[in-house]
Amino acid sequence: MPCNLFDVCEYDTNKLVRIKSFKLGSLKWTLNGVILMFICIMMFWNKEYQEYDFVVSSVTTKVKGAALTLVPDIGEMFWDVVDHSGTSQEKNSFFVVTNVVVTKKQKQDKCPEAPPYGKVCHADKDCQKGHWDQHSHGVQTGACVKYDLTRKTCEVAAWCPIENKKKPPRPALLASAENFTVLIKNNIRFPAFSYIRRNILPDMTDKYLKSCTFNRRTDPFCPIFRLGDIVHEARENFSEMAVEGGVIGIQIMWNCNLDRLFHRCLPTYSFRRLDEKESNRTLYPGLNFRFAKHYRENGVEERTLFKAFGIRFDVMVFGKAGKFSIIHLIIYIGSTLSYYALTTIVIDWLITTTCYAKEARQDYSERKFESVRDRRQGLLSVSFVDEAHVRVVKQPQKKRLQEARPISCSNRKDGVVSMRVLASVVQTPPVRGPEMELREVDGPNRPAWCLCGHCAPRSAPREQLCCRQSRGPCITTSVAFPQLVLSRPILESTLLYREPLVDLPKGDPNRLLRHCAYSLYIDWRFGGAQGDACPVIPSCSVQRIRGQYPSGEGRYSGLQPRSTPPIRAFADTVL
Repeated sequence: MPCNLFDVCEYDTNKLVRIKSFKLGSLKWTLNGVILMFICIMMFWNKEYQEYDFVVSSVTTKVKGAALTLVPDIGEMFWDVVDHSGTSQEKNSFFVVTNVVVTKKQKQDKCPEAPPYGKVCHADKDCQKGHWDQHSHGVQTGACVKYDLTRKTCEVAAWCPIENKKKPPRPALLASAENFTVLIKNNIRFPAFSYIRRNILPDMTDKYLKSCTFNRRTDPFCPIFRLGDIVHEARENFSEMAVEGGVIGIQIMWNCNLDRLFHRCLPTYSFRRLDEKESNRTLYPGLNFRFAKHYRENGVEERTLFKAFGIRFDVMVFGKAGKFSIIHLIIYIGSTLSYYALTTIVIDWLITTTCYAKEARQDYSERKFESVRDRRQGLLSVSFVDEAHVRVVKQPQKKRLQEARPISCSNRKDGVVSMRVLASVVQTPPVRGPEMELREVDGPNRPAWCLCGHCAPRSAPREQLCCRQSRGPCITTSVAFPQLVLSRPILESTLLYREPLVDLPKGDPNRLLRHCAYSLYIDWRFGGAQGDACPVIPSCSVQRIRGQYPSGEGRYSGLQPRSTPPIRAFADTVL
């Protein structure tokens, strides 16, 4: 397909149908108003006009608190920050000991393994020297020794005596830890906006921080928290949780609006338990770890082993900041314009349903929708003199057009030009000349598809068309044919009617008259254009017109259907 550079300077737009109806107009503006209200509410509710950035955070904690406890087999024991919170520190979290199991005066020696961790034996052959597994407290020596009055176990090299208590004491030894406090310092940054903030707000003084404690109702921004209040906010009981330990999440949420008129950037705290709290449903309930305090007595290194149960507090920081951006506002507005298509969909649906009368629906559909057939189908229209209707057929490739089956049929209408010509028929004398002497084609020269006896052979299947569907006289023998189609005065008058300034002597008069005869025949026999179908003139009529107005060079183009209106196509280039 040739490329025309001027095509890029063209503009195409959609064709609209305006329906003057008060009901439809009111409905349109009502729907548009509802859509506009929805768009505005969502824009301000979700702040769609802002550009967002996510928080980058760092957290440090400082725990304060002291307790005096009575530990079995040891006595009174004082716990300060180093004892209960300095043994296990992780990033963005802190641990507080709430309960312990103590095994004192351990030293490196050989002793029987405690069941069920040790293997019950009867002789030394039941023990394997150097063996160790994940449940053992030491390495087997290969000896089977007495554990108590009724059992023997394999001897191990370990810290003796071996820890043998399984469950922590109830109530928890450090239940008073619920009164401990923790200072959480959280520094945040939004890189896209170069904005820095921390949870210790600018208006907080040293005097305020020494006396404040977080309370959701009275003091929701204080960075100092009582451990009992944290567990309570997580809907847990501190005394029960302190026995076996657990994990509590401290969530800090920063939702910041950095616009000048609505500037707000304050932390919001929330708390929840992160581990499984149903101890009887878990295989390893709570949270615990072991640590030891070493010392030397009489030159021998000894230690006191502590199995510590406690609560780990994980500080998790989330948040985002928003700031007005004209680019994001334009993108949001552009993405919501498609919502207005709902108005068209709803109204079109109402019009095409029974809400409107049949006549109104039909009138609307005819004006809004224009049916166009695919030009690649090559639709042709055919008119036989012995039939009252016009056939529409597909353009044949191998089969003769005379034998093509119709897709549809329509009634023929009298064309405007023919009605004007009829007024001149009775006044114009018949055309005389050698061209009027018709000779019937017979014998081997007569095509098999010819039924009128006046068709010339055609090579193209789409041109193999007779004026009749059954045997009988040819249309060219009709008295009206020379008067309506071949009369030179009528053809000249028609050309001047179409183009008042046409100069026939200076041009090729036979070509203009021949093409005009084609169009008059189409107007006479087809009643004008047949929609998208291209009308085809029978071979006998074409032969008669060419004989009356021949080409000076003796060359004719033949049938060449185009995508232009049918009559115009024949008048320009066809045949």
